[in-house]
Amino acid sequence: MEGIILNFRLSNHNKNRNQVIVEIDGINNRKDALKLIGKKVILEINNKKKIGKIIRAHGNKGRVLVRFREGLSGYALMKKVIIED
Repeated sequence: MEGIILNFRLSNHNKNRNQVIVEIDGINNRKDALKLIGKKVILEINNKKKIGKIIRAHGNKGRVLVRFREGLSGYALMKKVIIED
């Protein structure tokens, strides 16, 4: 499966650079997004792989929240990710 990084997880004062919101192709509701919790997410930037994990659903449109091991730069926004089992 593939998805696109939409944005970082934000609050009023902080930006969590290791947590991002991902929209996954073919997932359109919260029920389907909840089935993906625990799956591994791979982002490849400049021939380096960054590994993350789906931790929860975000909203009712099928988007998920992914936590990466290390923070991402703004360059990662709108990049494609691969979701593995």
